[in-house]
Amino acid sequence: MTIDKIEIFEKAGTPLVVAGPCSAESEEQVMAVASALAGRVTLFRAGLWKPRTRPGCFEGVGKEALPWLQRVKREYRLPVATEVANAEHVELALSAGIDVLWVGARTTVNPFAVQEIADALRGCDVPVLVKNPVNPDLELWIGAFERLNNAGVSRLGAIHRGFSSYGEKCFRNAPQWQLPIELRRRLPDLPIICDPSHIAGKRELVMSLSQQAMDLNFDGLMIETHCNPVCALSDARQQVTPDELFLMLDRMVRRSAACGDSKLSSYRMQIDEIDDALMALIAKRMEVSREIGEVKRERGVAVFQAARYNEVMQRCEEYCRLARLDAEAMKDIFEVVHSESIRQQLDIVNDCIKK
Repeated sequence: MTIDKIEIFEKAGTPLVVAGPCSAESEEQVMAVASALAGRVTLFRAGLWKPRTRPGCFEGVGKEALPWLQRVKREYRLPVATEVANAEHVELALSAGIDVLWVGARTTVNPFAVQEIADALRGCDVPVLVKNPVNPDLELWIGAFERLNNAGVSRLGAIHRGFSSYGEKCFRNAPQWQLPIELRRRLPDLPIICDPSHIAGKRELVMSLSQQAMDLNFDGLMIETHCNPVCALSDARQQVTPDELFLMLDRMVRRSAACGDSKLSSYRMQIDEIDDALMALIAKRMEVSREIGEVKRERGVAVFQAARYNEVMQRCEEYCRLARLDAEAMKDIFEVVHSESIRQQLDIVNDCIKK
């Protein structure tokens, strides 16, 4: 995959900041927010077409708001960005000179919609940011980048906005930081910014999530900002005022990606040694599991033994209590190890059947 630099991001300060209202509600509202943000943010964002969960909610002003974003560019010299969900949106945004487009989470989840956008962008030189799909599917996220890249779009970036889950929860969308971390491992040249507004769902959580993103070396933030959030027509609960945004940015700590600290390097070496020992122990456990599989096969014993599984989990809980470890986290690890042991034993039994 070919990923080129996005010049707007290259000129950004630290951290890169994309800010603006969830929705462009009126020309007065857009210009008021832009006036407050000018000189402090990298990119001005505003949604024109708003995909909503249920009909009857405010679904955006649409193309009528494009001249408002043009005015923001002209009067405040702020690059502008908006969300596109189909070919028509792309064509309208490009004709209006929108600087950056983004693909929303509800669109990323649909390969047909992403392909339609990619086809509409064929031959166009515009940066495109892609939000993660609503469900935690890394392959689907990467697939969206591949579709756009195959259409010739090379100035790409990712937006991590969290993942939907059912039931009562602390965050509107679960962060599941391991997914953007894995995305960075697989696509190291791809810039990744965090959208703490959509992860949080509540403005009071935006600061801590933003700091977490900075601690994980994200390239920037997309924060929904409104001059009067409580009156916003969409996502009122999660938007912050410009003053609140500036306060967060001033308090935020940006940590260095590189570290020459010899003490930290020493600790990392210890971690590497421990990890190697863990892998060796797991390999030994699997070797013993295969031997157990041979015994079970010879004696006609079922591979899965519920009583034994419960015994292992009970021992795990007891050890965690004594060692002050998180029992739930350790049980998750043991469940994975146990599942692999079962698979190893099933391979022994199945090989015998095939023979």
